[in-house]
Amino acid sequence: MMADYFRTLARYNAWANKRLYDACAALPDAAYRKPRQAFFGSLHGTLNHLMVGDRVWLGRIEGKPSGVTSLNQILYDDLGTLRAAREAEDERIKSIVAPLSDADLGKVLRYRTLVNPQTEMATPLHLVFGHMFNHQTQPRGQAHCLLSQAGVSPPPLDLIFYLRDAG
Repeated sequence: MMADYFRTLARYNAWANKRLYDACAALPDAAYRKPRQAFFGSLHGTLNHLMVGDRVWLGRIEGKPSGVTSLNQILYDDLGTLRAAREAEDERIKSIVAPLSDADLGKVLRYRTLVNPQTEMATPLHLVFGHMFNHQTQPRGQAHCLLSQAGVSPPPLDLIFYLRDAG
């Protein structure tokens, strides 16, 4: 049952990101990059941070280097390239979650953080996925607010809207 829930969240994540990127694409590049009142400074910085978080966690889950060196790293310099990478990352998330069983989600993930790489952390995989999907909400919420500041009506991104759309 838990594995099914995470598969739903993986599909929801892709749906929400597509809606968010569609709205960002309506902006001129200067407005998209404009420094605003947000933790990562602009829509571009915020969307890159969302990608950074997913890359870090997926790298830990797969046991592969993420290539991320800081939480505010700009992975892609323009919206088009970032969007293509985002779509690929969303497919990657779905492919990682798809085969998981509830038993798999009970296993413990051991990893090191960017902030404290000397200390090994251990977290059950179901809590790792719970954190990863929950974390996505924060930068998407900031991007939603930044779209409003830029004069674009942000799309509804609530899970319930996805569930209604998905049937």
